[in-house]
Amino acid sequence: MKASAATQTIYGIHAVRVMLERAPQRVQRVRIAEQRADARVRSIEELARARSRTVERIDAQALARLLGAVAHQGVAADIEPLPPWSEDDLLEALQHARAPLLLALDGVQDPHNLGACLRSADACGALAVIVPRDRAAQLSATVRKVAVGAAETTPVVAVTNLARSLRLLKAGGLWVIGADAMADRRVDEVDLKGPVVLVLGAEGSGLRRLTQENCDVMVRLPQLGAVESLNVSVAAGMLLYEAVRQRAAAT
Repeated sequence: MKASAATQTIYGIHAVRVMLERAPQRVQRVRIAEQRADARVRSIEELARARSRTVERIDAQALARLLGAVAHQGVAADIEPLPPWSEDDLLEALQHARAPLLLALDGVQDPHNLGACLRSADACGALAVIVPRDRAAQLSATVRKVAVGAAETTPVVAVTNLARSLRLLKAGGLWVIGADAMADRRVDEVDLKGPVVLVLGAEGSGLRRLTQENCDVMVRLPQLGAVESLNVSVAAGMLLYEAVRQRAAAT
């Protein structure tokens, strides 16, 4: 039986484990391929049963038909989707976060790039990903699929006016760091250990003027090759991991 319209299906050992650990109440059913009996998959089943979640053993071919041509690792789960955050939800969460790390995407339109950015944001412990409500990719089935579970753990905040939102974040004590391939300063020369929001622009056009004007500093990634710029999701991952590197070195 397929998930209803009110649910989303995630797959993969890591994605399902994270949901069972972080938000088991949102997991409606765990499906496991009958042929999988290794320790990693058994641990998923044990965790699901310990959280009183429904577990269904299913033929591997039936699981493949359900999910399509994806690397599901023999594990999937039907979950209640993480609802998008409002700007108020974000500001409330910031009151309880220590040195929050945020990612803002200024007009990124490719849903595959948004999904990939969500994966990196989740891996790096970002509190949320901010996107404009208009002329930008929004949370969709394609984004969720590319994100491979990250869309269910990292909130997406769709805002009406990104420049205004950045001003609110600055007023709340966050340092706004914009990315541009032509910036004078390298990202490793800027302190990312405190509360920061990393801001990246759209594919090709980069940050809009008003967005740049609300950045405290512009940074670039060091590049040694001939390629002029990086894909936005690659750049986002590199910037986020630089923040993680600095924070880890400071502990």
